[in-house]
Amino acid sequence: MSLSAAIVPSERLLLRGALQEADREGFIELSTDPEVQEYLGGARPRSEAEQRFDAALAADATSSHSNYVIADKTTNRFLGTLMLARRSAGGPGHVTEDGGELELGYVLRRSAWGTGFAFEAATAALRAAAGELPDQPVLLVTQTANTRSLNLAARLGFRPTSTFEEFGAEQTLCTADLSMFRI
Repeated sequence: MSLSAAIVPSERLLLRGALQEADREGFIELSTDPEVQEYLGGARPRSEAEQRFDAALAADATSSHSNYVIADKTTNRFLGTLMLARRSAGGPGHVTEDGGELELGYVLRRSAWGTGFAFEAATAALRAAAGELPDQPVLLVTQTANTRSLNLAARLGFRPTSTFEEFGAEQTLCTADLSMFRI
């Protein structure tokens, strides 16, 4: 699954389908910040974050648009990342028999928390997807302990449907219909 748009604009943000060298320090900060990574497996060492950035920068040159950089619309400053892709059918957390449902994920730098950017970015991506794809379930999976993410999921219109164990913690599976985001 990929969206045709390389850039998805919103009021204050640009979702762009490629990392830029200027994103390096923001990406590394995102990966190494213990608070940002608290529910994502923990902070990574800087060297690992640098390797992941270099690999992602190289891959972005040829990839489809399912991973986006969340950037400030005015300054193009890196704020975080957003993923809208198929959930691996082999793991837990599905609502269809075959799995492979569309899954939304996002992570923002701590300096962008509490600004409404996650809601705005998710809404823009889901609206773009709803304009291109047939109606289908969209999943959002987060650690049950991550109340901020669960609150955002509810604000977006996702409903908790089940919990399961993954990555050593209880996860909550939330779902919404893509058609909810059509404008």
